[in-house]
Amino acid sequence: MSDQRPDTASVAELIASADLEAARGAIAGVAVATPTIACADLAEAAGTAVSLKAECLQVTGSFKLRGALHKVAALGDRAAAGLLAASAGNHARAVAQAARVRGVACEVFMPRDAPVSKVAAVERLGARVHLQGDSVEDDLRLAAQRGEQTGAALVHPFDDIDVIAGQGTLALELLEDVPDLARVVVPVGGGGLASGVGIALRRSCASVELVGVQARVCAPYVQALQGSGSPGSFDPAAGATIADGIAIKRPGVLTMPLLRELLDGLETVTEEEIAQAMIFLAEHAKLVAEGAGAVSVAALLSGRLAPIRGRTVAIVSGGNVDSGLLAALLRRRETEAGRRVRLFTFVSDRPGGLAELLELVARTRANVVSVEHVRDAVALDVRETGVALTLETRGLAHTEEVRAALEDRGYRVNLG
Repeated sequence: MSDQRPDTASVAELIASADLEAARGAIAGVAVATPTIACADLAEAAGTAVSLKAECLQVTGSFKLRGALHKVAALGDRAAAGLLAASAGNHARAVAQAARVRGVACEVFMPRDAPVSKVAAVERLGARVHLQGDSVEDDLRLAAQRGEQTGAALVHPFDDIDVIAGQGTLALELLEDVPDLARVVVPVGGGGLASGVGIALRRSCASVELVGVQARVCAPYVQALQGSGSPGSFDPAAGATIADGIAIKRPGVLTMPLLRELLDGLETVTEEEIAQAMIFLAEHAKLVAEGAGAVSVAALLSGRLAPIRGRTVAIVSGGNVDSGLLAALLRRRETEAGRRVRLFTFVSDRPGGLAELLELVARTRANVVSVEHVRDAVALDVRETGVALTLETRGLAHTEEVRAALEDRGYRVNLG
């Protein structure tokens, strides 16, 4: 059924063809049933009961392992010739893990600007990585060509009914774990996860809303779900986003009609909202989420989703974030909250001048992160030097205490 398309099968037949029970068997013993965690802080912000489906805690750091495992199981002996994947990272890692479990070779095509951490994670699993192409769409073409040359089986990241069924196992867990489930908020890239979750919810006959979320700068489904054309009839989405895991240019041939049928709504979130959601998850839920994994939380924090009777579950679909990006976002948060400040002042250019300044700062109980002498490109008096301090404080009020203490001792202080 993997090659079937909506022109030869109705959407109802596609939904019926997804073998969720076989998928559940295929992932058993490798993928884990990730926890669903109540989040009081998010519930307060969203004005409705909220839990988080922490798929960022999955074995490979994202939900993608579910679909990859089921697809490899469905391939049977065809997998012996090896596996191929095209991905910005999470699907590549999942297919590499599935290949390792099955004991077959794996080659992965990733965009040239794929996050270094995701490339390294795939290579650690023994897969051969080709950094080519400017997008996942480009790499899918390259992987298909490689498959024609080698006979290896291409595992599509989303446009495959076996992969979709594998992702649907996540919703089976939700239906068991959340008795008052009323709404699921799901990230949408290619649409495989949303399609699988939607199929499982439809099969259950439960009255549960399904709301998809895309990054606003790269949201091809917004146009596609409003029209009636084929995926190829829509202009490709081209915006760069920190939610690289859902930065798909065009809807899928299978997933577009499925989402037209299964989604109850589609929201978009800004880059700033995604960044704030990543920080929120780290600070309030103690979960590390990549940009794509945080968009569902971003939608709830935005206030654009109305409260609902029952429980909303936001799927945190992945946690494979570049550590440098997350560190930068957290540092920026500290600055915005007034807990990390840059202070510039002047000291006497003599032995002990800097020590006197630092002793005064220490008395205020601020923590010195860095100290830099500045003698160039600033107006200085004779025998004077500039000093730039980066400080950690308890917040804006404490920062003002530090400033006041320094100014009381005659220091000229600029905060920036």
